[in-house]
Amino acid sequence: MGLDTYPSRGPGECVLTPEDEAALAELDLPLCGFGLHASFRGKVYEDVVDRVTGGARSLYELWMPPEGVAELADAFEACDPEAVAQASVADYYPATADEVRALRRLFRRFANRGLGLYGDV
Repeated sequence: MGLDTYPSRGPGECVLTPEDEAALAELDLPLCGFGLHASFRGKVYEDVVDRVTGGARSLYELWMPPEGVAELADAFEACDPEAVAQASVADYYPATADEVRALRRLFRRFANRGLGLYGDV
């Protein structure tokens, strides 16, 4: 079982405006499973999100409202990508500093657009 994570304006399915889609289409990030509508493989980054947020947020939340995504964005902006990558070397899915920076950029883009995240388990 996996976890695909999608930005959305509401829980349960990927609901985006044409403006959202245009803003997300220009992103080309080095994330596992990064694809349509800026979705990504959430289970790959769960340990990193847990580490960066101090356990305050999880990609396994079925619906993370926009306020939660803003918290994610703030936490990723405050972290040191190199230190996070180094701390993740023993994780089942270790993250690179480039992936941490990509998550920082992605979560900030979602937050700026007022998008939440839903997990499709």
